[in-house]
Amino acid sequence: MRFEALSVFPEFFDSYLDMSIMGRARKRSVFEFVAHDLRSWTHDRHNTVDDSPFGGGQGMLMKPAPLFEAIEDISSRGEARPHVVFFSPCGRPYCQAVAEELSHKNRILLVCGRYEGMDERAYELADDIVSMGDYVLTGGELAALCVIDSVVRLLPGALGDEMSAKDESFSDGLLEYAQYTRPAVFRGRAVPEVLLSGNHAAVDAWRRRNAIERTARWRPDLLEVAELTDEERAFAERSMREERQ
Repeated sequence: MRFEALSVFPEFFDSYLDMSIMGRARKRSVFEFVAHDLRSWTHDRHNTVDDSPFGGGQGMLMKPAPLFEAIEDISSRGEARPHVVFFSPCGRPYCQAVAEELSHKNRILLVCGRYEGMDERAYELADDIVSMGDYVLTGGELAALCVIDSVVRLLPGALGDEMSAKDESFSDGLLEYAQYTRPAVFRGRAVPEVLLSGNHAAVDAWRRRNAIERTARWRPDLLEVAELTDEERAFAERSMREERQ
């Protein structure tokens, strides 16, 4: 898979993408990454990418011309046109399901806004518009890194254990179960005995129930769409009632 980012700060990405899981996956060619400098598609001596908004208001807006030229130029390169992703509060909420959807794309171009946002006409170029949450970031670079990280984890060869990505929070609509490591007792707090039993069926059953309990406690909204048996849904409802008491 090939990721590309269009940004006024193209140097922003490499330090993160060269470390840890991302760095190892990149070295193994699980994914490629290229950052494009938006200023390369400007034509004035100051390489201006922003201007004041019509009608007045605070801050500056990214101009449409550099964005159109850059995205059209980048899209014309290579055999396959990229899937162009913009970030905006108006976009669909980003979640694990969207990450899984994007993991099947061959080439993704992440367009990183700055300042007060972009001229509205630039959004015509988007194949996808996503929102990372109900908050405001200084720029789209952090959002782009979140997308890259969450998608790369789903690619074959990215993680040492191929089951890791399938066993994490949100992969089945629930939060992940609680996990423990040595020592078995720490400051009087013991690891659940079933996890020390060696009984894999019992461990799996405990983890499933624990995942439902944790979801009922921290994210009950997820239970509305989680795939649960009738027995599990009844258990989830009891857990929510107990949590409210």
